[in-house]
Amino acid sequence: MKRNKLIIKQCPNFYKIVNFEYLENDFISEKLIELYQEYIFRIDINNIEDINRIKVLDKVVARYIDDYYFRSEMKNSLPKIKINRNVPDLAKAIIENILKIFDIYEEGTTRKIRITRWI
Repeated sequence: MKRNKLIIKQCPNFYKIVNFEYLENDFISEKLIELYQEYIFRIDINNIEDINRIKVLDKVVARYIDDYYFRSEMKNSLPKIKINRNVPDLAKAIIENILKIFDIYEEGTTRKIRITRWI
């Protein structure tokens, strides 16, 4: 099986993510999806740690698409990311920060229960 097919097999939300139609001036969504595609296709398919990271990244970006609250949290948090200039792999550093933002969001939403009331 080809390398790209093996990678896509590990990312069940790949087509949903790349086919997501964002607004014309939504540069954060555009860059996030570009970064997602760039990162998953350059990993080492034999490295278990890389495979696990793209599985989590796939879940996070799919959540970004599905969850309005997470999307707004991500749009507020991404511009505030600080990364050292001496980092050898910039994309990997950004991905790690995105995963941290997701962990913080998950922790916060499990504590806050949103109750909607229909009248």
